[in-house]
Amino acid sequence: MASRPISILVVDDDPAMRMVLDARLRNWGYNVLTASDGAEAEKCVRTEDPDIILSDVVMPGLSGLDLLRSLKEGDSQRPVILITAEGTIDMAVEAMKQGAQDFITKPLDYSKLQAILDAAQLDLKALRESRKLSSQIEKGSGFGAFVGTSKRMRDVYDLLESLAASDASAIISGESGTGKELAARTIHERSARAQYPFIAINAAAIPETLIESELFGHEKGAFTGAVGVRAGCFELAHRGTLFLDEIAEMPTPLQPKLLRVLEDGKVRRLGGSHEFAFNVRVIAATNQDLKAAIQSGKLREDLFYRLNVFNVVLPTLRDRKEDIPAMAQHFIHDYNHKHGTSVIAIRPDALELLKTYSWPGNVRELRNVIERAVILARGEWIETSHLPPYLRVPEKQEAPEARIVLPLGLTAADSEKELILKTLEATGNNKAETARRLGLDVKTIRNKLKSYGMR
Repeated sequence: MASRPISILVVDDDPAMRMVLDARLRNWGYNVLTASDGAEAEKCVRTEDPDIILSDVVMPGLSGLDLLRSLKEGDSQRPVILITAEGTIDMAVEAMKQGAQDFITKPLDYSKLQAILDAAQLDLKALRESRKLSSQIEKGSGFGAFVGTSKRMRDVYDLLESLAASDASAIISGESGTGKELAARTIHERSARAQYPFIAINAAAIPETLIESELFGHEKGAFTGAVGVRAGCFELAHRGTLFLDEIAEMPTPLQPKLLRVLEDGKVRRLGGSHEFAFNVRVIAATNQDLKAAIQSGKLREDLFYRLNVFNVVLPTLRDRKEDIPAMAQHFIHDYNHKHGTSVIAIRPDALELLKTYSWPGNVRELRNVIERAVILARGEWIETSHLPPYLRVPEKQEAPEARIVLPLGLTAADSEKELILKTLEATGNNKAETARRLGLDVKTIRNKLKSYGMR
């Protein structure tokens, strides 16, 4: 079914100008309404609801500026284009600050007018799409806190729903920023354990000397600094869910202890003699290749099989770009509320940039980009100028023959260093993208650079 033609209300006190514009606009495929002054235009807006207003500035009675103010009070999103004589350009510029879409001077340049109207049509399309997306988001176009209806994500939602209905353990894998903890929380919140605690621990963020205490707890005096009794994560998560993030980064000596606790369903605090029974569902996550982690010895195979009853693989954002408009609109709504802003939509050219970028930081990076843009916009639209510079510059394409040549006799450590530094150079010093290409995590890249004496 074809969409209805765009309707334009022409407001001008000169009958000849109204007649010329009426004929020209109809020839371009628009539905045209006319009004001889601002007061008549206000009535027409109430009864006919035109899509675009094309109005002269200087008119008897209600001027074009007065009409603009009135229209913006009623519907701030309707495009208003002003027609002005040379002597009133300053007035027209001021009107744009008050919300006018654009202005054109007399005598009219019809090719320029057509370009202005084309841009207004794109904005109208973007506004309608943003309203549609906002409505879908309010109705729940996703799963839990996830937003998106792509085929890749619908498959993930089906798996998460099955997991929530069971009590099985799982490993969630995916690149950094894809939403692994969000997936774990979604499973918990939709499960029978929802009323009990959700405890998250990141194995890569806790010093190796403390992680055993974090997991299992300790008694007073169990080690230097243990000045009191502390319950571990398994006790704290009793009857709920324990989320073990970055499971492949867990110290290797601790992994058999964790496996034993999972098998027995009992935990003993460090320095204690009493075992506590627990009822906890365990969900683990990693951004590493699981097979490679097992082969390298970073992850014990028996621990992997104990946890991997289900394996949920979260797609990258570049693999589900059709979800970007809805996700961006969702973030706009969130950050409007957080920062007291009133952004309504993203300009089509800015949205196109979002859809063509590769997003090495995935959803986390998109969220940060939208928050930045909402703050910078200070108005109703996110423009390309509100996006980070690296999004506005085309990404460098690697030459197909790009390779690293290593001399014979180079040590493994030096070979690794050369590979990391060359890949970092190829990605424009993007650590997240470097980590993705090398199958490592960002923390490892940072630690390696630090060991090289580099920032």
